[in-house]
Amino acid sequence: MERVWKPNVTVASVIERDGRFLVVEEETADGLRFNQPAGHLEAGESLLEAAARETLEETAHRFVPEYVVGIYQWPVPRGEITYLRFTFGGTVGAQEAGRELDAGIVRALWLTRDELLDCRARHRNPLVLQCVDDWIAGRRYALDLIRHYPG
Repeated sequence: MERVWKPNVTVASVIERDGRFLVVEEETADGLRFNQPAGHLEAGESLLEAAARETLEETAHRFVPEYVVGIYQWPVPRGEITYLRFTFGGTVGAQEAGRELDAGIVRALWLTRDELLDCRARHRNPLVLQCVDDWIAGRRYALDLIRHYPG
């Protein structure tokens, strides 16, 4: 039986505070990389729930999605994987003291766009800077663009 191709659905959060963006430094097969708080959609979860969960797990900040920033289709150059990333913008509360970050997350930090540009060689993928640039360009779409029908 032939395997049916399907993209990997992921979510990410763009959070800006005073000109700085919340990112994570994480361990990958290619070494330490920077990324937005991001991860895979889990079974039974809405995209908004996934974005809030991933942000909390990776940064210890509770995230409230307020906008869709963009939907990105990215085929990994050296593989058969394609990611379909739904990126949300919103706000976070104070970092929860004592909360452990997800396995592989070294730290959460706030970087300016220029600082992100300077470390571009260490980005997890090209979507990191693209999502920030889309946020800076004012790309904000209403959350009702996405409909979730619980099963």
